[in-house]
Amino acid sequence: MQLLKEKILSEGQALSEDILKVDSFLNHQMDPLLMKEIGKEFAKRFEQKEITKVLTIESSGIGPGLMAALELGVPLIFARKRKSLTLTNDLVTASVHSFTKQETNTITVSNKYIEAGDKVLIIDDFLAVGQAARGLVDICSQVGADVVGIGIVIEKAFQSGGKDLREQGFQVESLAEIAELKFGEITFVEEKEGAPINV
Repeated sequence: MQLLKEKILSEGQALSEDILKVDSFLNHQMDPLLMKEIGKEFAKRFEQKEITKVLTIESSGIGPGLMAALELGVPLIFARKRKSLTLTNDLVTASVHSFTKQETNTITVSNKYIEAGDKVLIIDDFLAVGQAARGLVDICSQVGADVVGIGIVIEKAFQSGGKDLREQGFQVESLAEIAELKFGEITFVEEKEGAPINV
């Protein structure tokens, strides 16, 4: 998705070989026009899947997830990372380790909102080693819902998550695939053969 790649190059910061900072438009401050276009792109890529629910994890997945759900005309459900006083019964849980934050969270979803027979599109902001996506797949599996696709805003293609999920048979659609990060340099997958783009 060219608009997203341009945003990554103009505002993203490669802080190391593993960390891409995109908090000016994706996971702290959000660019609503970009989110709208991201939602349209996900809807286009999964339009034949008869999706009934979009599922993500709080908080960075909510923006792109909501826009995708809006375009698809279905509800968005977000798995909570923190306990809620109002969300106490009929919970489905999974354990998710965050590569970026180096912490493990128990994510929860009420089984009132996702159930057997649902066709679920999982949306997340980043895909690195795939822990978040696998946690959401686990939640769907526990209630008998069918994961029909996984939409990722930015995939770190040099890490194992995307390859592993595709090998398991999931349709994974990433809007920007990063081949390599170096301090101050971001290289997209299709540019791997050429010179990296400096930002």
